[in-house]
Amino acid sequence: MITKKLFRTINELQEVQRIATHCPDDVAFHNLDSSIIIDAKSYIGLYAMDFTKPVMLVSENERFHEQIADIAETVE
Repeated sequence: MITKKLFRTINELQEVQRIATHCPDDVAFHNLDSSIIIDAKSYIGLYAMDFTKPVMLVSENERFHEQIADIAETVE
């Protein structure tokens, strides 16, 4: 499953990361062309992404996507 998000604050990123660390499945941030893929559970890895543009959150865990629904802006 994929959810596209646009983050505006570090607090939004930290909240998604906190939820990801409690997820039993893999969770990754992808840039829009998937040329950069970062483990969402890795705090240091987040520095490799350009969060001024939308990113994709990828996980097969449906509950994770439900939990992040109201965090940041969901984009189409």
